[in-house]
Amino acid sequence: MLKITAVSVAVAIVLTGCTSTFDISPDYQQNLVIPSAWQYPQTLQPVDLNWLEQFSTSHLHQLVDIAIENNRVLKQQQLAVESAKQQLIVSGSALWPSLDMSLDSSRRKNASSGTTGNNHALDLTLRYELDVWGKLSAGERRDNLSLLAQQETLSQHTYDLVAKVVIAWFSVIESQGQLMLLQERAELAKQNLDIIESGYKQGLNNALDVYLTRNEQSNEKAKLASQSALSVQKKRELERLLGHYPAGLIEVEATLPVIDSALLLGLPSELIRRKPELRASWHQLLAQDAALAYAHKQRFPSFNLTAKYGTSSDDLADLLSSSSVGWSLLSGITAPLFNAGKLAANEEKARIELQVTELSYLEALHHAFEQVENGITNEQSLQRQYENTSAAAKNAKLAEQLSFAQYQKGLVSYTTVLDAQKRSFEAQSGLISIKNQIIKNRVELHLALGGDFQSGQVKGTVNE
Repeated sequence: MLKITAVSVAVAIVLTGCTSTFDISPDYQQNLVIPSAWQYPQTLQPVDLNWLEQFSTSHLHQLVDIAIENNRVLKQQQLAVESAKQQLIVSGSALWPSLDMSLDSSRRKNASSGTTGNNHALDLTLRYELDVWGKLSAGERRDNLSLLAQQETLSQHTYDLVAKVVIAWFSVIESQGQLMLLQERAELAKQNLDIIESGYKQGLNNALDVYLTRNEQSNEKAKLASQSALSVQKKRELERLLGHYPAGLIEVEATLPVIDSALLLGLPSELIRRKPELRASWHQLLAQDAALAYAHKQRFPSFNLTAKYGTSSDDLADLLSSSSVGWSLLSGITAPLFNAGKLAANEEKARIELQVTELSYLEALHHAFEQVENGITNEQSLQRQYENTSAAAKNAKLAEQLSFAQYQKGLVSYTTVLDAQKRSFEAQSGLISIKNQIIKNRVELHLALGGDFQSGQVKGTVNE
């Protein structure tokens, strides 16, 4: 009686040890050290989940829909999700019985008698492995979590694609604005050259002014040619994101808006549950935890049931005769005894990979927080830059006009005029650039916050 009790206790201990192999506790995320608020004075308002509504241009919303439909990188991830679904079916099938049919035929000769005989066999075999240790369910859990990770990765890829399309769209607008500014500069340089050459012929200007003006005109033509090429490249980048041939022919007719809406950041703790990239990383961690459990349970015996129903006959025509039908029921235990440490090494390998995946998850988490904090800092800096550059552009434009008027009166040299024109151009060009940087940073900040989007024409909150 004592022996039976001891065996029962030993079996219970083994079963307990085999089923409690998951290392990631259910309250793992609750124990993470997460700041209670961002390093930015804010009201506790939820994140704007439909950030695309800020941009009311219908053409942009149409392009977002086209990109989601045609982008090849997104289609690759969609196929990865479908592949993960099939893998889940494969692992889940191990929890169910399998039914196989076999037909065997053989012909043998008896060496002593010299007779030759035939044998034909038709069998139906039902096999089922008892999931005593939870090994098969651990494998299914691993693949189910991998599928969830792939689905979240698809969501993140979609968010990334939308953000890239919006950024590429406004980059095209910026490049076109810079191109128009350079065209104005080139035309102004030509007008200046006409005036200076006319004055030189009348003896009002010296040769140095002519050479300086010609040099300025050549520089502006070179910049114009460079910007023209850059503008086409920006269009090609947008077309590639849309899944179209990058011909550089897409037409974009819009201006850069001024974003002055308030930042809605939510709480850092919400980012873990909201951002698809972090959810995917979390599912990958749980999947690797299940893989460790699976590797551990591979070291324990397998319990199998086999039922066979079939017939055999020397004559193929009598194979289906009911008189020759028989059945058998077998049960078996398969246990690993010696494999040169293979199973133990597989388990330790899975444990190491779990530690790597955990570190990867924590790194992804901190990187996500860093992206948000940097986006907030850039937002504040760019807004101040925009205010100062806007004022500088107005003053530089007035200085440019005044310097040329004074030059015509002989009060200042032509180098003063060139310097004033250069400052005015740089200020106007910088203003265009900063407006686009604000848009790009705001879009990237929405992406970092895990905000969703909504395509289609909607009313915006941006002044265009």
